[in-house]
Amino acid sequence: MLREELVPKKEDSHLPTQCNEEFLKFHPLEKREVRGGFDGGAITSDAGGLLLREVEKRTGIIRQFAACFRDQRQAERIEHGVEELVAQRVYGLALGYEDLNDHDELRRDPLLGVLAEKADPTGESRARQRDRGKALAGKSTLNRLELTAAEVKEGERYKKIRLDFAAVEQLLGELFLQAHNAPPKQIILDLDSTDDPLHGNQEGRFFHGYYGCYCYLPLYIFSGEHLLCARLRTADGDGAAGSVEELARLVKQLRQTWPEVRIIVRGDSCFCREELMAWCEANQVDFVVGLAKNDRLRAEIVAELAQAAEPYHQTGQAARIFKEFTYQTHKSWARARRVVAKAEHLEKGANPRFVVTSLPSSEWTAQALYEELYCARGEMENRIKEQLMLFADRTSTAYRRSHQIRLYFSSVAYLLMHALRRLGLQGTEMAKAQGTTLRLKLLKIGALIRITVRKVWVSMAEGYPYAERFRQVYARLQAVPLRA
Repeated sequence: MLREELVPKKEDSHLPTQCNEEFLKFHPLEKREVRGGFDGGAITSDAGGLLLREVEKRTGIIRQFAACFRDQRQAERIEHGVEELVAQRVYGLALGYEDLNDHDELRRDPLLGVLAEKADPTGESRARQRDRGKALAGKSTLNRLELTAAEVKEGERYKKIRLDFAAVEQLLGELFLQAHNAPPKQIILDLDSTDDPLHGNQEGRFFHGYYGCYCYLPLYIFSGEHLLCARLRTADGDGAAGSVEELARLVKQLRQTWPEVRIIVRGDSCFCREELMAWCEANQVDFVVGLAKNDRLRAEIVAELAQAAEPYHQTGQAARIFKEFTYQTHKSWARARRVVAKAEHLEKGANPRFVVTSLPSSEWTAQALYEELYCARGEMENRIKEQLMLFADRTSTAYRRSHQIRLYFSSVAYLLMHALRRLGLQGTEMAKAQGTTLRLKLLKIGALIRITVRKVWVSMAEGYPYAERFRQVYARLQAVPLRA
């Protein structure tokens, strides 16, 4: 059994006396004592963050995000620039530090100082004696990024770094455009929402019956793995609330650069709304969205359900048959539309499913449209899970605006990790690895740091098991041009 004791360090026959130090005495290894202590000097556990810094040098994601903040502080009193503060927060999230309180210790880490582009990553030249050895900002300074109001009032002493939400929305689309060397012929915009549970009296708190808790209901829009929208919403509205406005903004921005690109909108039945479908039809945007079951829809496939049940009872294997037809609701739809039905029989019985689309049958047969196009939207669930891995659900302040800012920070951390996959891991077994896997295998590396006048030496652990993969990622990143 492992025991841990905190005892004074005694003189060792091979080491000088250190009477005032403490060490941890662990269970011995046969006749050898096993001692530990926090006396190794400048050692970090996050040396792999240097890869993220190389990604930033080639994409400018953090720098462009920092430009969305409006700094109204007095220049002569600033020690930590906005870009340094933003970089510290984003890198912290990517490396697994969700809480601002973590930064009261992280501010001592010279490696994080390097990532944040601090000219003095040791902090030895800080103006105040009490701050020396702490190159980075503490929690009280960092929280000003989140707590500054939409408009800074005259006389405000501390909270003077305002985030321009419209600039961030524009940036998310711009980063998507920057990620392409040539205009794609077609892009698919996936819409989805998820619950963000609340455990206090946060602003905008409502109970959602489906999720069974008080929560926010953020709206996400992705194209493949790339995040284009992260909009925090209260849970008292329709699941598709705001989706048309977000689509209109994005489609306009994308077509300004790619006027010929074909756009398809994809979503579950939550987004099957006349407003959204009519907007798509009026703006030359195709769509394929889920359609909730009802008696009229079931009646259209009675024969197909019976036909699917017969082979299931013979073989015990799931069977499905597809059918398409034209359908219009009695009141909510302004026109008839193409519906594709899946008549499926499973162990639990009939399992009918429906989607409505603007895509013609000459382009997509019923089966291909459902199985190859519509069902592929399930991959977006993994992208939303990655937002949670980067602490997008950390909604513990009192203010809704602060939570939207935190959501943006997590979104930017995600885009940085996605760029690491896109630029450094394509074609490898980690090309589809999620954020936590990348963090554990590529970023969490122990290293000794030595800083001289001319160099920063980062000596990574010789026992690191993924050293060869790290070198490969490094080589790929070096081949990507730096961003001006």
